[in-house]
This record gives sequence, C-alpha cells and structure tokens, in this order.
Amino acid sequence: MATASLGAYKEKVSGAADLSTGIVAASPLMREILDFLWRVARSEARTILLEGESGVGKDVLANALHHESSRAAKPFLTVNCAAIPETLLESELFGYERGAFTDARTSKPGLLEVCDGGTLFLDEIGQTPHRLQVKLLRALEEQRFRRLGGLEDIHVDTRLVAAANESLREAVRRGTFRLDLYYRLNVFQVVIPPLRARREDILPLAQFFVERYNRKYGRNIQGMANDAAAMMLRYDWPGNVRELRNAVERAMVLEESARIGATSLPPEISQYPEPGDSDPVSGGLAVSSPALQWELTRPLSEDLSLKRNERRLLLRALEKSGGGVSAAARLLDISRDSLRSKLKRYGLRVIRTDRASKRHDGAIGAGLGAQLDGDGR
Repeated sequence: MATASLGAYKEKVSGAADLSTGIVAASPLMREILDFLWRVARSEARTILLEGESGVGKDVLANALHHESSRAAKPFLTVNCAAIPETLLESELFGYERGAFTDARTSKPGLLEVCDGGTLFLDEIGQTPHRLQVKLLRALEEQRFRRLGGLEDIHVDTRLVAAANESLREAVRRGTFRLDLYYRLNVFQVVIPPLRARREDILPLAQFFVERYNRKYGRNIQGMANDAAAMMLRYDWPGNVRELRNAVERAMVLEESARIGATSLPPEISQYPEPGDSDPVSGGLAVSSPALQWELTRPLSEDLSLKRNERRLLLRALEKSGGGVSAAARLLDISRDSLRSKLKRYGLRVIRTDRASKRHDGAIGAGLGAQLDGDGR
C-alpha cells in the first residue's frame, strides 16, 4: 500500500475509512489500534512489536509508524528474517569488516547502522536463529554493536519495529524464542486482528483497491455490485488484506461492466456457503462469530490500560451470560445501568436474535453505533 498517514486518519472524526492514506479502517478494533499507534509513532519508543496473521498489513503499519515519527527523514528499511540464511542475516544486520571472512574484500555497514536515526522493520522476527537473538538483544539494550570481525563498538539510534505471524509468547514457551528478547521487544505490542474479525473494513478496503487498480489499468470501475459485496462480506478471508487485494485486482481485469459483479470474483469467494443463524446480525457480532471469538481469546493488555482492557472484560462477561445484560452486570459486580453506560461508551450493543424466546441468546455487537437493540436482558 501507499505510505499511510496515521495523523490524517485521526482527524477523521466521522469514523469513515480514509481511502487517501493507504490505511483503511472503519471498524472499532482498527480505529483503536490506529489511535494507539498514532501516539506511539510520535513518542521516543525505540522498540515496537506487531503481531498478527500473514496478510493483515503489518508492513503497512510499520511504514506508517516511521513516516508519522520524527524519524521520517531518515531511512526506513525492511528485512524478512525468514528469507535470509543465518550467516547472511547476521552480516545484513550488523555488517562486517574487511577480512572478516573469505569473501569480505571490503567493509560493509549493517542495516542497523544504515538506519541510524531511522527505522528498521524486522519481519518474521520469530524465525531469527537463537545465536542472533542474543546479539540483537545486546544491540537493543546498549544501542551499540560490533561489525563481524570488528574491534570497536558502533553506537546507533535506530527504532526497531518487529513483526511476527504467530504469538512470540508461544514461541517462548516452545523454547524457540528468547524470553529476554521478547520482553525487550514487547514494550509496545499491537495485535492486528484478521480481516474476518473486522468485517466493517472489507468493503472500504475493496473500494480502496478499486481506485488503485483504476489508475493502474486505466479503468473506470465504480465499485462493487450488491451481489459481489454480499459475497465479500460473508467470506472469511484466510489470506486477509493481501487476499482481498488480489481478489479485487483479478476482478478489475475480468469485469466488463461499471461495477464488479459476482462472476468476476474468485470461485472460493463466490461459492462460499451462506451464513447461518449464528453469524453476524445487523452489523453486530454473534456470540460465535469470528470477530468476537478473536477478541475473547486475546490476553488482557500487558500495559494495564483501563480503556484497552475494559472493553474486553465487557465482551467476556456478555459472552458468558449469552448476551444477557443483567447477568453480565452481576458477573462484573456492577449495576445494570452502569453496564449499559459502558456498552454505549465502547460502541457495543446487544442484538436479540430471537425476540420471542425467554432465553438469553442475544448477539453482542461491536459496530460503530452505540444503541442497544431490544431490552438486552
């Protein structure tokens, strides 16, 4: 994506997606994340950890973090730790002196040195070999390191943004990632939700890519037809934003009308099963929906921010009560009115999926609206 502007997004008080920035976010989950990153970008934070499934846009956010910081005029470079052999990765990061190994005929600065004053993005950091993890930890702790074959320390002021496709905490438990390096990287951690957990972003993202490929291919596609839009909304997008981008590009090439129709979408999208009764209702999140389940399985934030953790506690209480507001209030040991107030504050709503039923089988909503639907009991 194009260089994003978190600051420009923050000014969008309406909550609509900002298609001009490269970061498209209409969902409450992503708006919360962008607000957090906007503050971190302008801080003196030197290590930031981005976690999330492949294709969610970690590289875009890393780029945005750099360009919204005071380091924007300095270099921003990317290294995929899984794509470079161990011996080459060490020399890429730390550089080497002439004669350090057989083919080292000249000295070469490492990327940590090249990015002095700027930002180095280490993608798939969980694939970094153990021996290099030790050296990287020292460089981050002391802001200095030695080139391969070097005798003198090199001091740098480089911001490191690390990304992982899986939980580094789990990698620590398996013994494949050092605990001390994990805690050094985890000062500011952001877990980016998969696209299926923020369905409000699907159509704005699709429109963003339509505009991009209109320019690239000289087309004048207006957007998505209703049937195609409905199919995209119900699809689970295992490849996340990357898969969505590729699907739109394919459709832009094949489509012959003014709007992208169902026949131009890939078969896995156009033939995806119809949603069942437990799927999202009226823009809300059903108790069994992927968005809510993703939210519920996330650990509480380690920064102990009340705002970031309270919303998650509300969701967990509502999930345990089957969507019953009164029962959830009892679990939280607060009054029903107090819970209603908190639900409105965080843009959550309870949607009765069976109004005639006496059971508490409502659905928990996390749309942009804050109105409670039904009596919510």
